[in-house]
Amino acid sequence: MSEIKNAQEPFRFYTRLHLTELTGLKAANLEQLVELIKNVPGSSIYHHTHKFLQQHQYLSPEPPNDFAYWVTEILGEDDLGERLASVDTIQFTTIRSLREKIMLTIEDYIKEKPSVKNRFANINDEFHFVKSISFILPTNYYAYNLKEFAEVLRKITIDSIYFHIFEARLRLEKGINDFSNWVENSIEDKELAKKISKLDPYTYTLDALRKKLIEIIEKKAGY
Repeated sequence: MSEIKNAQEPFRFYTRLHLTELTGLKAANLEQLVELIKNVPGSSIYHHTHKFLQQHQYLSPEPPNDFAYWVTEILGEDDLGERLASVDTIQFTTIRSLREKIMLTIEDYIKEKPSVKNRFANINDEFHFVKSISFILPTNYYAYNLKEFAEVLRKITIDSIYFHIFEARLRLEKGINDFSNWVENSIEDKELAKKISKLDPYTYTLDALRKKLIEIIEKKAGY
């Protein structure tokens, strides 16, 4: 068993509660959709690219994209739907860059097929923009070393894992998930931090992600 190394600073686990709120903004065609995507709050872009992951953690590791769904199922633009669905969220470290990619994908499609500007959704099928409001709360859990960290990972809720892996990195624009940041800077284990950061969390359910994180940490720590 490897010697237990204590961190320079303990890891404090947080969790999150979230509410969804209608913005009152809606789009009936692609032109309206892309114009609103440019201007809606970042919390709305976040909601429409992470909604499924937040609400149905146990059902599927593949969170669908609301924009891709709407242009495919409502407007019947399968090609654009595939392009939007293929936007690799893990590549983006800010909502701004993710927003820009979605905008450019739609704008390029409109340039290729100008006639799509005349295709409107029925009044009951318009795209309604929703935003996600988060409340970040401290838990009672701390970890001073990797052994304690793995033990706490078994206890915390998936909302806590979601916050530290997804929300801290993208919505709070930290550029890296909280776990990797702590392992690299407080435990001073760059190799382990890199392994955690290289995980594609969008290909796991949150419960499966918990198990994978524990596996990686315990294997490296020799427990």
